Amino acid sequence: MADDPQKATSDFLDQSEIDKLIAQTVETQAPKTAVLGVAGDLGAATKIEAYDFRNPAFLSEAELRRLRLLHEDFIRYLSARLSLFLRMEFGLKMAKLTTVTYSKFCESLPNPTHLSLFKVEPLTGVGILDINPRLALTIADRLLGGRGHSVKAERYLTEIEIALIEDVIVVLLEEWCAQWKTEQELRPLIIGHENNGRFLQTSPKDAIVLALTLECNFGDCSEQLQIGVPYYTIEPVVKKMQARRQKDTAVTPVARRAEWQAAYDRITIPVRAEWQAVELSVREIASLRVGDVIEMPAALCHDTRVLLSGTAKFVGTVGLDTDHVAIQLTRKLPAEEFSHAKSDGRKVS
Repeated sequence: MADDPQKATSDFLDQSEIDKLIAQTVETQAPKTAVLGVAGDLGAATKIEAYDFRNPAFLSEAELRRLRLLHEDFIRYLSARLSLFLRMEFGLKMAKLTTVTYSKFCESLPNPTHLSLFKVEPLTGVGILDINPRLALTIADRLLGGRGHSVKAERYLTEIEIALIEDVIVVLLEEWCAQWKTEQELRPLIIGHENNGRFLQTSPKDAIVLALTLECNFGDCSEQLQIGVPYYTIEPVVKKMQARRQKDTAVTPVARRAEWQAAYDRITIPVRAEWQAVELSVREIASLRVGDVIEMPAALCHDTRVLLSGTAKFVGTVGLDTDHVAIQLTRKLPAEEFSHAKSDGRKVS
């Protein structure tokens, strides 16, 4: 049995009804931004920043700034020490300090080059020192008594030349470790030499490396030198540095004790004792004569207010000490009580 054609036609919507439904849906739904790991709506104050997943950075700008300051000190001290060691001006300048993956760091190493692998005891991991062969040969020539002229040859270093520049590399690593002595004592150790960075496997490919590039000027030779240290190697000392910085910048209020100064000895202030005795009308005050007695309650003697320079500061008990009237202070008035008092000792209503 066939379906009713009229009923089948009523199940479909025409174009005008579809447009109305779409318009209602757009009006009732507020625009939302979907962010992985964030539930709910994001307001206008939300700031979205670009992130390069191919070049991740585990150090913030503030941390990199502190490391940059530390390595600037390292460069300054190293330049002076190498100049004394080689008896010739050795200029150093920071070209770049950044974080890259280990695979990218190895790809950036030139060929030919000379690589020294080193460890820093007691930390884990292996660092890489990349020195340009022309610079290394110029240093070796100077150590052999030469004038330090730039060597134009582009070749790998011989075993004798490696042994010569190893003393300079030890000086460089000792100075780098000395910059961390505030956090921890470190000892450098050279564990090997390579001439090609393509086959290095000292760290995982995705490990983050702190890479420092230096511009070296030695005589007429101007070349670059690179130091790459895995982040997991220096992470313990970086955390100690951050903890010390936070401790140094934390403000701890120190309560200063009041101390008597010799200059206070000659300062005089008026002292007055008052009572809130009785209230009299103007007529009663005008009718007072010499010899009249005003009755006051006996408990009033224990509620004597002592005013210093017109301000009520203490409460005491009045009495006699031989032939003098004296007041024994019993308590100090709170600051909020005497700060709102008039010069006559009465409170402001």
